[in-house]
Amino acid sequence: MAKIITAPEEYYGLYSSRWPSLFLAGGITGCEDWQAKMLEKLKHETLIIYNPRRENFPIDDQSAAEVQICWEFDKLVRADIVSFWFAAGSLNPIVLYELGLHGNSMPGRPIAVGVDEKYSLKMDVYYQTALARPEVKIVTSLEDLVVEIHVILGVMTGK
Repeated sequence: MAKIITAPEEYYGLYSSRWPSLFLAGGITGCEDWQAKMLEKLKHETLIIYNPRRENFPIDDQSAAEVQICWEFDKLVRADIVSFWFAAGSLNPIVLYELGLHGNSMPGRPIAVGVDEKYSLKMDVYYQTALARPEVKIVTSLEDLVVEIHVILGVMTGK
């Protein structure tokens, strides 16, 4: 059963765990709750999942924004795998940044990338990723993103 860590939660015992960890990078503001769908699909995995989408985020609280940004940065650095989902409904500027910093600039790091067909900057994601990480397959559904995560987990665990 997956252990889900939702921002800004901490659970330090996991850092010594042998379970692989996954960060769900992707749109939050102005996007559907795609993270809930991913968590449902991955809940039976032996996996630590870092979920940045809080149930209630105090958008006008500057200190909450700082805590969120720091939490996400820390978990992105710690995660064994980062999945990126570019959801329709937003330009996902932070996700583009995270893809560049934590995905495309780190050629040995396992990443899974998905782009909603209606995402307005999808060609940017395709071209930039193809240039930096030509081995990364970009998918267009959450179901296929889960498949890519399973492929990566299989390589990591030898299954």
